[in-house]
Amino acid sequence: MLKRIAVVLLVVLSLSLQSCVSAAAGLKGYVDSYDGYEFLYPNGWVPVRVQDGPDIVFHDLIQETENVSVVISPVPDGETLQELGTPSEVGYKLSKNAIAPPDSGREAELVSAESRQVGDVTYYLLEYAVKLPNQQERHNLASVVVRRGQLFTLNLSATEQRWSKMKDLFQDVVKSFSVY
Repeated sequence: MLKRIAVVLLVVLSLSLQSCVSAAAGLKGYVDSYDGYEFLYPNGWVPVRVQDGPDIVFHDLIQETENVSVVISPVPDGETLQELGTPSEVGYKLSKNAIAPPDSGREAELVSAESRQVGDVTYYLLEYAVKLPNQQERHNLASVVVRRGQLFTLNLSATEQRWSKMKDLFQDVVKSFSVY
């Protein structure tokens, strides 16, 4: 009798613990201790080596155009993220310089821009609707932060079709971006 009660309690406890971690289920961690950042990325995504581009890129094994990347670039001496502009201003500049630069044939609309404070660090969370030259519609999410004189940008890109199914998971990825 006591064994049955212990087994039932063990099953109930394990099920309740499993539900506690289900929000992070489906995500793995990536840490770059050299450049000082980390983020979560979906299971089934693999790193891709890129020359003269982003610091790191992961893409889905099946949906190869679905990806997350980190770009590190210098900022003018001592400027903070707030000095670069408001979330909307930085989002607009990012859309014109990186997501849909002139002559790329891409169009990007800034859907939302917000500021998020994590401890003493400010992050801008940016969301874009993007149309490629072949008329494919995509969704981009970005997290932008300035640390140690550098602008760190994590960008996640997916087709609009996948965005509708994976929105919550993708938002968790972007919100997990941390620069230290």
